[in-house]
Amino acid sequence: MKLYRYSTLLLPILLLTNLAGSTAQAQEQAVNEELRQLLKKAIETSDSFADRYDAEVWLVDMSSRLEKKVPDAEKRLRLLRQIHYEATRARLYPELVLAVIDVESGFNQFAISRAGAMGLMQVMPFWLKEIGHPEDNLFNIETNLRMGCTILRYYLDKEKNDVTQALARYNGSKGSYRYTNRIFKVLNEQWRKY
Repeated sequence: MKLYRYSTLLLPILLLTNLAGSTAQAQEQAVNEELRQLLKKAIETSDSFADRYDAEVWLVDMSSRLEKKVPDAEKRLRLLRQIHYEATRARLYPELVLAVIDVESGFNQFAISRAGAMGLMQVMPFWLKEIGHPEDNLFNIETNLRMGCTILRYYLDKEKNDVTQALARYNGSKGSYRYTNRIFKVLNEQWRKY
């Protein structure tokens, strides 16, 4: 997905423009009652590491990998903790979530795709209305990660843990392997633990 940078003045125009048309991703994620309920529960739910040593090892390792994209150390560690928490809560590997974010937004929390998907995990904004939280902000890291991880977990469950198919559904590109191949490449080259 191509990402666009915008100024604060252009944000409302971009949002209206991007939300106006229907997209393949919006059709793929057509309102599904089961997914709607999972997202609602995830958003309304109020330390994912087993112990301090595990936390330090993972955070130091991933922090050094993320430094080029998120130079501020404090912001980087907060982001990594939140990614680990939300991924673990959704029973996902945090490294897979890191790869999805890397491909989807390049760790730009304010990214907007041509299809109108927003934030780190490029969540479609119609979900906020569907789950009864239209006031929530998909540029908020916690909200975006919670929703993105919940959606990815849903697709993994539907695809019986077939990661390739689940990722294609997440991206709205089922039947194509281009997106999933990009995720696996980034996962293996940048985020896989050794």
